Amino acid sequence: MATQKKKSALKKQWPFFVMVLPGMLYLLINNYGPMCGLFIAFKQIDYSKGIWKSPWVGFKNFTYLFKTSAAFEITRNTILYNLAFIIVGTIMGIAVGIMLSELRSKAKTKFFQTVILLPFLLSWVICAYIGYAFLSKDTGLINGLLRGMGGTAVDWYNEPAKWPVILLLINLWKGLGYSSIIYMSSIIGIDRALYESAMVDGATKWKQICHITLPLLKPTIIMMTIMSIGRMFYSDFGLFYQMPMNSGTLFSTTQTIDTYVYRALMQQNDVGMSSAAGFYQSIVGFVLVLTANFIVRKTSPENAMF
Repeated sequence: MATQKKKSALKKQWPFFVMVLPGMLYLLINNYGPMCGLFIAFKQIDYSKGIWKSPWVGFKNFTYLFKTSAAFEITRNTILYNLAFIIVGTIMGIAVGIMLSELRSKAKTKFFQTVILLPFLLSWVICAYIGYAFLSKDTGLINGLLRGMGGTAVDWYNEPAKWPVILLLINLWKGLGYSSIIYMSSIIGIDRALYESAMVDGATKWKQICHITLPLLKPTIIMMTIMSIGRMFYSDFGLFYQMPMNSGTLFSTTQTIDTYVYRALMQQNDVGMSSAAGFYQSIVGFVLVLTANFIVRKTSPENAMF
């Protein structure tokens, strides 16, 4: 009897399995398929012998990242940038999500609701690494504005100290649309009766945010933060490589593990070393996710991911 019920339930739910299938196939092919090649990280690839017959070198490829003189610099940049991205991105994502939910509730038609959301949905497209158009010393928009106001042009690509702020702002704009929509969706799901009761009690909008919105957003904030922590040892390659135009002057403040490995790969053509770096980043990311989830489970068990 129980078996028949299970079969009946599966028949009813088959459209959902079909709907999930493309995403599952993408995940298996793109995320789990490459795991079959992890052994490359432990080999010294010799193209004349092929991947399988190339000699094993143990952990020799992993030592490359730690023996280099830039090891501290690239590790520091990778961690600090991602910490700043997580903190600032979360705060701004929540703030914009709250503002969007308020604008959406006041919009009287679906057309205006769509117009409100469109710029943020397209923010990742608008970003598109057009830094040179803005930062060029001779033709850049920012320097054009500075000259127009009687100031002097700045050679941005020879000013390493300014790039942490530049990269932070660009990353914020690039990811703000996605994060704000996620938070706005969570806010929309909050029972409006809670806000109505708060208004009857005389609560201001700020008090409603502090005592209703933020506490009920806590699970979403934790989930988004844990996911971001898992990728802390990865960096946005386009942001850190293309945006600074691969300028050697800026390496001290723009070089991360990903860009360093890419440059080394292009110079030395060492696939084993590149694979070792990717393997190292994956392991560290996995450990960070487990650690973050363990801390959440100890402090707030109902909000832990697993």
